[in-house]
Amino acid sequence: MAKPVSHPFHLLLLMLFLATNHSDQLQPSQTQTLLRIQQLLDYPPAISSFNNTTDFCSIEPTASLTVACYEDTITQLHIIGNYRVPPMSQNFSTDTFFTALASLSTLKVLSLVSLGIWGSLPRSIGSICSLEILNVSTNYFNGSIPVELSSLRNLQTVILDNNQFAGPVPGWLSSLPILAVLSLKNNSLSGFLPNSLTTLQTLRVLALSKNYLSGDVPNLGNLTNLQILDLEDNFFGPHFPTVPPKLVSLVLRNNRFRFGIPPELGSYYQLQKVDISLNGFVGPFSPSLLSLPSITYLDVSENKFTGMLFENMSCNAELILVNLSSNLLTGELPTCLRLDSKSRVVLCAKNCFSNETQQQHPSRFCQNEALAVKIPAQEQQHSRPMPKAVLASTAGGVMGGIAIVGVVFLVIKKVHSKASIKAPLTRSITERVSPVNTAKLLSDARYISETMKLGASLPAYRTYALEELKDATNNFDASSLIAEDSIGQTYKGRLSDGSLIAMRSMKMRKRHSTQTYMHHIELISKLRHCHLVSSLGHCFECYQDDSSVSRIFIIFELAPNKSLRDYISGLTGQTFTWTQRIAAAIGAVKGVQFLHTGIAPGLYSHNLKITDVLLDQNLHVKIRTYNLPLFAANRGMLVGVSSPATKGSIQSRTQYVEKNDIYDIGVILLEIILGRALMFHSEVDALKDLVSPKSTNLLLLLTQLQASLTTDDAGRRSIIDPTVRNEWSEESLKTTMEICVRCLSSQPSDRPSVEDILWNLQFAAQVQDSWRGDTHNTED
Repeated sequence: MAKPVSHPFHLLLLMLFLATNHSDQLQPSQTQTLLRIQQLLDYPPAISSFNNTTDFCSIEPTASLTVACYEDTITQLHIIGNYRVPPMSQNFSTDTFFTALASLSTLKVLSLVSLGIWGSLPRSIGSICSLEILNVSTNYFNGSIPVELSSLRNLQTVILDNNQFAGPVPGWLSSLPILAVLSLKNNSLSGFLPNSLTTLQTLRVLALSKNYLSGDVPNLGNLTNLQILDLEDNFFGPHFPTVPPKLVSLVLRNNRFRFGIPPELGSYYQLQKVDISLNGFVGPFSPSLLSLPSITYLDVSENKFTGMLFENMSCNAELILVNLSSNLLTGELPTCLRLDSKSRVVLCAKNCFSNETQQQHPSRFCQNEALAVKIPAQEQQHSRPMPKAVLASTAGGVMGGIAIVGVVFLVIKKVHSKASIKAPLTRSITERVSPVNTAKLLSDARYISETMKLGASLPAYRTYALEELKDATNNFDASSLIAEDSIGQTYKGRLSDGSLIAMRSMKMRKRHSTQTYMHHIELISKLRHCHLVSSLGHCFECYQDDSSVSRIFIIFELAPNKSLRDYISGLTGQTFTWTQRIAAAIGAVKGVQFLHTGIAPGLYSHNLKITDVLLDQNLHVKIRTYNLPLFAANRGMLVGVSSPATKGSIQSRTQYVEKNDIYDIGVILLEIILGRALMFHSEVDALKDLVSPKSTNLLLLLTQLQASLTTDDAGRRSIIDPTVRNEWSEESLKTTMEICVRCLSSQPSDRPSVEDILWNLQFAAQVQDSWRGDTHNTED
């Protein structure tokens, strides 16, 4: 007797029947949408075979195409093109394209990768209400990230990598309640990270590498689910970010972090990858990182970590890469890192290890360099509130001066100890430093100490190798040339660590030894201030036969943004508010004040123009033109200059020599008020009379302007930039105009001091802030 068929077998037959005879049939409207998408994308290979008879819900997934359906609607659409396909044709419209996509009302996952899509991400993206995952990487999207994304409350993943998005990281991202992955790598985003990111409790991946973001990273310690943090290749710093203890991957490579690693990082048991290379970290290296239970990748190279390692230290057996190179580590490389292993790479060159065959410095090198890098650590401590602040600051300045004297003495001793060694043929970095007047150095110690504080975010001033400069400029290629005059050329370049530089090249007319130029170099090395395009170092190129100098290179930080004029006129797409204009003016005046009084001897008569006032990536003011003595006092030594010029030489502080710079500040203030360029001095003089309190009651003028003057007063009304007409307080504008008029006085003796200008502008900023606060409170 045959056995009855079991119930599971019946169920299996039923499932097979349903699967073969009742496949999902896509709604006709969604079929037409896919065909429309095919047309708008110009028939890319992944979807070129689509037609009216295609059973879209039955397409087998491939690496370039996936269509997933639920019942009769599409829930997932992945279209992947060839890597870096060229942009779509000019008649392509992102708005039309995303409007078509919005008709797929149940779409949860959308991936459009490497399809050549260009233009802004349109507002219609907010119409795809069901979207949970968005990936539009490796296209040509530009503009800002649209706020309409904030209406997609189901978004869990946003990937916008490898595009041209600009502007800040939006603060409204915190309104996405379940966002887990935010990846904005390789775009042109700038500004600070919003503090609102710290409220994204569901965030697991935050990837922002290869942008232009800056400032300190907000406290991420409360993001308890965060596992991957990638901030590589930005301008973050100087403080090490606070990160949650369950982090798996931490990448801070190539930023501006300076202060040491927090001790608690050595207890993060889930950390697998740590890359903090190519920064300016100082302080002791934490050996506990080598033995973290999950660590497999550790790169701390190209920093200034100090400390002594020992042979018997332990490390994780699963380490794949350890890079300790180019630091100031001493002692012995641990045995656990010296064991031969085909699966592990260990790099430790350019330290001071005594038991290592990779290129090492002598132990005294790390000791001397460690002495120099302790100064920023002291500055970090002094920045905290403490009792008897004045006494502590004075003591810190004295100690800083003593440390500098010690470093200079050690450098001189080192140079003279090598004097008997035959110099190589290439003399681009070898210099014989002239004897230093120790008494003079002590008298200048407070200037040097103050300079280091005001330029604390800058790398240490140093001598560059000619080969470094050639690599940075592609061997001085014409594409790197940004300016040229009778003195020499100016190039832009990128160093091996990724930092951008501007480089002034001057060819010498006569042969002189390096000692001839060292007193000028000593002064240039002090020109480091947060409101100057500061000097970073120099390089002497020497003749091979007699070692005399043939060419001098002065290296500066590069300020690639446009000038203050562009931000006042709106040429950058952003017009400064009155508050921003006052802040920019204060920055420029502080830069001039430092040139006058912050170094010894002071520098004057800079022929300063508003186009010389640049804005960095954080919109902070930096003056790019000032009287470098090497450019002026030694013009007679330069090829192509027959006689020396005296105008730009180091000038003694006569009664009115600084008043030339005061007049230039007045012209800048006037252009800030007018909001347009001043082309001729006659125009300056004419407009100066209009804003003078002697020619009209300034307070009455302001009142009348606010009340919409008649056409009879149109001439005076046109003085004030109309784009900021409703943004200023009467007291702030009155103070600014009055100090402007005083700066433009025809009699130098009537012009104010730079300290007087600074006080008035800071007062104008203070009353402006109070007025804005009162205005906002009234509106509320």
